Amino acid sequence: MPARTSNPPDQAAETPHYHGHRERLRERFHAAGPEALSDYELLEMALFPALPRRDTKPLAKALLKTFGSFAEVIHAPVARLREIDGIGEASINQIKLLAAAAHRVAKGEIRRKVALSSWNDVIDYCRSGMAFADKEQFRLLFLDKRNQLIADEIQQTGTVDHTPVYPREVIKRALELSATALILVHNHPSGDPTPSQADIQMTKAIVEIARPLGISVHDHIIVGKNGHASLKGMKLI
Repeated sequence: MPARTSNPPDQAAETPHYHGHRERLRERFHAAGPEALSDYELLEMALFPALPRRDTKPLAKALLKTFGSFAEVIHAPVARLREIDGIGEASINQIKLLAAAAHRVAKGEIRRKVALSSWNDVIDYCRSGMAFADKEQFRLLFLDKRNQLIADEIQQTGTVDHTPVYPREVIKRALELSATALILVHNHPSGDPTPSQADIQMTKAIVEIARPLGISVHDHIIVGKNGHASLKGMKLI
């Protein structure tokens, strides 16, 4: 008798009892909009293309149980996603596609607006790209004299609780881009966006180097799973 082969997680065959459920979800989504669906139902639908012959509800619920929210699922590190029982590469690719799409939409919002007049969009953009990362990143938003975005660059990626930042390199890059203003952004993987003393000192060093060169530092935003902090809003710069 030939050896029995097992299908990879994304290709497991099951009785298609869920087909009616998929249609009902699609109908409710189109009729009532996404707000009518819970997080696990939206995640179910997002996984349909990756799992055409499997019920996606158990996987969607397992992901939310592990990571906590829709946002935390799509921004979870690939290595952590692979730990979930029943997940395969097609599902992981679909989840990462959602994260990329969310970030691209947020980036488009701040590119077509004046950054300082759409502060909520700036915060949403920073959180979508960094709040759920498992390592610290230091990001720079370079603005022109009309406060429109010139460039968005990740200058450094560090460890879970530290990112080296070199103030003179920050200003050097601003001059290369002819930027007249900066927004500094970094994340705290712990989830708590409270600035450390090192965060405050580093920001003040950048402000002092930038000022004689006519470059403004509008803010330093720290993002985390539990919210965000603005050093300017806290009157720390």
